[in-house]
Amino acid sequence: MNLVDLSRHLNATLHGDPTAEITGIAGIEDARPGHLTFVSNPKYASLARTTQATAILVEPAFPEIPTTTLRLDNPYLAFARAIELFYTPPAYPPGIHPTAVIAPTARIGAHAHIGPYVVIADHVEIGPHAVILAHAVIYERVRAGSHLFLHAHAILREHCTLGDHVTIQNGAIIGADGFGFARQKGPNPLPGGPWYKIVQSGPTILEENVEVQANACVDRASIGETRIQAGAKIDNLVQVGHGSNVGQATLLCAQVGLAGSTTIGKNVILAGQVGVAGHCTIGDGAIATAQSGIPSDVAPGKIVSGYPAIDNRQWLRSVALFNKLPDLLRELKRRPTQ
Repeated sequence: MNLVDLSRHLNATLHGDPTAEITGIAGIEDARPGHLTFVSNPKYASLARTTQATAILVEPAFPEIPTTTLRLDNPYLAFARAIELFYTPPAYPPGIHPTAVIAPTARIGAHAHIGPYVVIADHVEIGPHAVILAHAVIYERVRAGSHLFLHAHAILREHCTLGDHVTIQNGAIIGADGFGFARQKGPNPLPGGPWYKIVQSGPTILEENVEVQANACVDRASIGETRIQAGAKIDNLVQVGHGSNVGQATLLCAQVGLAGSTTIGKNVILAGQVGVAGHCTIGDGAIATAQSGIPSDVAPGKIVSGYPAIDNRQWLRSVALFNKLPDLLRELKRRPTQ
């Protein structure tokens, strides 16, 4: 694809040779002639002068460089759209593999692709254009909207409800039992008796355009529901505890853990390995940086870090001071005592 056509497709302003051909997409450090790349992080801005890429997606105010640029407000989003032009995903034509096991009471919408060894239980309802790949399992009375996409080995447990355009990646489990046990009185001298399992009767609900990635778990509730609101994205190995509510367009990054009955607002970002204690509320637009531990509520729009999580700027100052503690200790030891 030549650059003038690409710039029209992306609605970008072209600075450079409009006839140059783009044959692929690459990161700025690995790009070669024929590649399109991008700069959206200032950390990589200097590489724009040395990259071998034929063209670079940049913001309108980016400095002039010898390499051809396509200028637009959101280079990263444009890069995502450009990848779609050069990648052909697998095709899943409508049809049901002969090894699939589908209960006679299940209702599957038109144009569905049902792969090998899929199991669909009684009274399941799935909208049109579903893609359900090998070994996926759908328990009884699940309801899903149109364009459901279940990758291999994904599992939907009983009574769960999914909106339109929901994607569940490999090995993710929606609606597994929440971690609920009540202590029973034990015989002396034991401090406690065996744990009594609490029935997890409440469903998990995923609204439209939710994606849950590989090996993540969204637990069902003991009572009430666990809900993931529209447009939220859940990364690999995330744990959403029973009875939690995750707001619209929120990102839960890898290995985030939400204890039971956590409430997360909309447009929240919890970076990798953030842990949130049960019954906490995280306000709209809040951000927790990687490995933060959140034991209490976080106000809307707040950026927090560390454990226990505090204001990010205060945490940065504290970390800088912590690194100076050995020098401060040596200085104190050198001072004469009174």
